[in-house]
Amino acid sequence: MQADGKSTTTAVVLAAGLGTRMKSDLPKVMHRVAGRPMIGHVLANLETAGIDRTVVVVGDGMDALAAAVQPHPTAVQVDRLGTAHAVLAARDFIQAHPADDLLIVFGDTPLITAETLGAMLAARRSSARPGVVVLGFEPADPGPYGRLILDGDGALTSIVEARDATPAQLAVTLCNSGVMVIDGARALDWLDQITNDNAKGEYYLTDIVALARRDGAAAAVVTGDADEVLGVNSRADLSEAEAVAQRRLRARALEGGATLIDPDTVYLSWDTQLGRDVVIGPNVFFGPEVRIADNVEIRAFCHIEGATVASGTVIGPFARLRPGADLAEGVHIGNFVEIKAATLGAGSKANHLSYVGDSVVGAGVNIGAGTITCNYDGHVKSRTVIGDGAFIGSNTALVAPVSVGAGAIVGAGSAISKDVAAGALAVTRADQKEVTGWADRFNAKRRKEKQDRKKEG
Repeated sequence: MQADGKSTTTAVVLAAGLGTRMKSDLPKVMHRVAGRPMIGHVLANLETAGIDRTVVVVGDGMDALAAAVQPHPTAVQVDRLGTAHAVLAARDFIQAHPADDLLIVFGDTPLITAETLGAMLAARRSSARPGVVVLGFEPADPGPYGRLILDGDGALTSIVEARDATPAQLAVTLCNSGVMVIDGARALDWLDQITNDNAKGEYYLTDIVALARRDGAAAAVVTGDADEVLGVNSRADLSEAEAVAQRRLRARALEGGATLIDPDTVYLSWDTQLGRDVVIGPNVFFGPEVRIADNVEIRAFCHIEGATVASGTVIGPFARLRPGADLAEGVHIGNFVEIKAATLGAGSKANHLSYVGDSVVGAGVNIGAGTITCNYDGHVKSRTVIGDGAFIGSNTALVAPVSVGAGAIVGAGSAISKDVAAGALAVTRADQKEVTGWADRFNAKRRKEKQDRKKEG
């Protein structure tokens, strides 16, 4: 306990599982839900819940995972001999950082909220001071889950695995999530007493309930939503977790004042920020790091990631904003327009079939249909700069590095590879030539040839 009387908590995140059912070279907990690795969700929820210290248990050779969870320390579980064995892999950290409570969570269970974790800690710190608090849930199909057996007063007496349960116990619908809080002063002693005297020869964390009760400590249950404790062990589980995360994110967006015309077709990332009075059409996808201000309209079939969009902007339909896109107030981005690593000033427009990349575009610029910034020469990327009020005609290629001055006009069909002065006209297409009557003579000749071939045939 801290000097101010506040209880302290150490969290142990179990993340050493190989995830063989995922059929992936990527550690299971590094697979993404709503654009973020599962382990990232878990760590963020622990931080929000006010956990003092966190250690992540990883498998031997999981260097990429260890790097991903920094600055949190890691402990290595070399042999995978059960959940209690995994917790004891962090023994050195637990001993070096004594805490009032030891919270055990799983890296592949990304949807538990900080509120639920807080409720578990509150139960542990209640006047009853239970030695163990287990997170329970009631699934639609309790079949394969361990059952939480309560006495008449609602105290937890045991956790019974489904394969070992009696018919009466199988009728219990309250199931074990595996997440628990343990008395920090006694946790290691209880963990050391767990044996592997079972069919699998593994050390089960669930045995700690019986050990606590044997020592006179109570065990309690806090119930969470079934969606929260969804563990991801397969690609099918991952898609189910994604669906839950998306429902939450859509609900948050709607509550925050955004309109989603067809919510089920809008996909958000964990960090998507939407202002008030934003209107989002069907089939819009948001990747990570998107910031949308108030009063923005995003029309159907847009893909947006790593972009910042200011108020009054209209995007789409069928537009793509890639990382580094930064749109000022009142910008219009139309159908089949792609913006990447480019800023567009207030009121600028690119309404049709254009690509603007590695560019600085001023205010009030009109970019005609079919315009592209040729930013890559096969070796390096270069910038295009377009001044305020410039007009870029349709089907223009701006060969970077190049700048177009304020108020300049670039004629349609031009390939601009030299700087254009402010207020100037730049045109690179060939002079138009007209031959009077040529088309009439040509068409007459071709029609006659066609008729002659039919006669000969």
